[in-house]
Amino acid sequence: MSEGEVFHEKQRLELCAIHALNNVLQEQVFTKETADDICKRLAPQCVVNPHRSMLGTGNYDVNVIMAALQSRELAAVWWDKRRTVQSLCVDKVQGFILNVPSRVSLGIVSLPVKRRHWLAVRQVNGHYYNLDSKLKSPVCIGNEADLRTFLSEVLSPDVAEMLLVVRRDVEEYGTWLNSDDLRK
Repeated sequence: MSEGEVFHEKQRLELCAIHALNNVLQEQVFTKETADDICKRLAPQCVVNPHRSMLGTGNYDVNVIMAALQSRELAAVWWDKRRTVQSLCVDKVQGFILNVPSRVSLGIVSLPVKRRHWLAVRQVNGHYYNLDSKLKSPVCIGNEADLRTFLSEVLSPDVAEMLLVVRRDVEEYGTWLNSDDLRK
């Protein structure tokens, strides 16, 4: 698969969580409608759903991402930033969903406001890609060492968070950590 063949949804409305999910899965699985259905299941009695924007434009929270992954027999493991990314067993991780601060813009005007933004990183044919929906196209990060450097840099500010997308058995047995780190 060449860079042109890497699946990459681009940003629309506040649907970055949906784009991150589809980009990490490398296919269009989730839509605004499926995410809204998940929100309704998570908070069936709420008039104003706490898992999405009141305006109906998206801005889904981590609970929606976790429920969406569970519907695909996957799990999201919240990364403890006290660990170094060197302790990751990356071959057990299907992808990464990062939550980072992002500037808000109206057209070409950038506002002095930051909001949260979900983005995906994953390996495709031996190379890791930044699949941020705000990018015009996927950006090749490189090999595993390059991935670890990228993740370390993104996570260095205290405001960034990372979810590991793994199979359920990997979550259950904690095999997303290198065996040396399991003993700690």
